[in-house]
Amino acid sequence: MPNYRRARADGATYFFTLALAERGRDTLTRHIGALRHAMAETFRDHPCSLDAAVVLPDHLHLVLTMPEGRSDFSTIIGAMKARFTRRMRQVGWNPALPVRPSLVRKGEAGVWQRRFWEHLIRDDADYCAHVTYCWANPVKHGLVARPADWPFSSLHRDIRRGLVPPEWQERTPEIDAGE
Repeated sequence: MPNYRRARADGATYFFTLALAERGRDTLTRHIGALRHAMAETFRDHPCSLDAAVVLPDHLHLVLTMPEGRSDFSTIIGAMKARFTRRMRQVGWNPALPVRPSLVRKGEAGVWQRRFWEHLIRDDADYCAHVTYCWANPVKHGLVARPADWPFSSLHRDIRRGLVPPEWQERTPEIDAGE
């Protein structure tokens, strides 16, 4: 079994990517209410700061800051994924993918990719790059022409808070399309 090494630091900020097992579906945006509910319950039980988020049809990106003394982000991500899966099962959702017997034995539904990608934020420039990556991701994927046109983004919350430079609200700024 692989030994995945994850950078852990108490009270640190991380960038995450979580993806559905079946890419190309619109499950996350079609069931945004279930995802929001799962996230709210998870953050209630595992307090941390949601600095930025964007939900795309088949994956999502988060920038989370852990509270001082905590570095167990895997617990938070796992709880969020499990809550979303349970909620989807409650409404009778059934993935189109056949679930492998090995997943069934482990109690998994095959909704999410088993792993997630995380990046420990190093400094203020790295933080800004990952927050703006979240805001710009719907444009990168060709879903909208302007970041402010995508409804499933923390960009709107940050606009209301006065934290977003005007160029993000009015046009598509020059963005780094790398992932």
